[in-house]
Amino acid sequence: MVLERMRELRRRVVITGWGAITPLGLTVTDTWAAMLAGRSGIHLVEGFETGDLGTRIAGQIRGFDPALYIPHKVSRRMDTYAQYAMAAATQAVESAKLTIDDELAPRTGVLIGSGYGPVNYNHGVANTLRDKGPRAVSPFAQIAGAIDNAAGEISMQFGAHGPSRALSTACATGTDSIGEAARWIQFGFADVVLAGGADNCITRGDLAGSGNARALSTRNDEPEKASRPFDEDRDGFVMSSGAGVLVLEEAEHALERGVPILGEVIGYGSTSDAYHWTAPHPEGAGAKAAMRLALQDAGALPSDVDYVNTHGTSTPIGDEREVHSIRAVLGDHATRIPVSSTKSMTGHMIGAGGAVEAIASCLAIQDGVAPPTINCERPLDPEMNFVAGVAQDHDIAVAMSNSFGFGGHNAVLVLRRWAQ
Repeated sequence: MVLERMRELRRRVVITGWGAITPLGLTVTDTWAAMLAGRSGIHLVEGFETGDLGTRIAGQIRGFDPALYIPHKVSRRMDTYAQYAMAAATQAVESAKLTIDDELAPRTGVLIGSGYGPVNYNHGVANTLRDKGPRAVSPFAQIAGAIDNAAGEISMQFGAHGPSRALSTACATGTDSIGEAARWIQFGFADVVLAGGADNCITRGDLAGSGNARALSTRNDEPEKASRPFDEDRDGFVMSSGAGVLVLEEAEHALERGVPILGEVIGYGSTSDAYHWTAPHPEGAGAKAAMRLALQDAGALPSDVDYVNTHGTSTPIGDEREVHSIRAVLGDHATRIPVSSTKSMTGHMIGAGGAVEAIASCLAIQDGVAPPTINCERPLDPEMNFVAGVAQDHDIAVAMSNSFGFGGHNAVLVLRRWAQ
């Protein structure tokens, strides 16, 4: 009863801008075009030695120039994850035609999450300390080496004086960031929020650790075929870098500005498995609960969902549990709609994944097309439509986007085509 009353009182949250830096492209437009073409962004790792690693492939960002978005005196103190976040935020603000003036600044928030944060920067600090001693360590080390660095830099860049913070829930980070930011707007704490996630954890240490956990694909001879969600021959996920940021806005505020509305956030659910650090709950209890909470929050029925952008990482256990959970929540309807994984092309961008996938879900609604799951040659569940190989035209009014992370973090968004 309390939740129903809160839904009646809360304000509507719409999306008016977005930006993305991914292994498929350095903008949302390029990333989406690559997705619809079924192109892989996975390659052999460049930039450091991988010969002694079990996994030598990843989804790295190529051709990125921070100077296009950030003054050099600022970018040199930032980890690459934060540079990606700043670039995506700049794209999002520009696409939303947003001017944060003195009146709007106190009502504008920033919520940028990351699963791993500035790992490359911190590794560099450790190396400097070892090789050159303490006097060579930058006075910015404590700032640039913190997980809130991206959020802080973005708030300063755009003069956002509202709430500003970082959030970290592993692979669910991007989705949680959008969901929590939407609540700020729904209940009046902000009118506009720049929300999303970013990560660049492709390092020798991270590849070694995740590889030793047997989480990563070792299909090194065929990088573009390594990420194969819902395929019987999947052998692990592919680690990737990237960033996704959305401009969330109170609906009336957006209408008054006269800007195009790209979609609406209508539901959000978040749970914890409290079961295991790397394995999902055997019955998918947390995942199912998050999907049901998101639908309840949206005031939607399972039959209202027209498309699911899955977590779909390509791990043997994770994919199986997600299919089980989707079927349990959506029932027979799960076999009548497209259910795909864009991670088959991007790889797993960790904290950025959910944010980029929310953007992809909104574009699927706009364009009436479900992006494919490439490399799905022997489907785990033959009755499900995994959009294997080729994008499919489909009328999509409501999309669900799933994110399930290490540590048992589960987050789900429900997005809808805008209609007054």
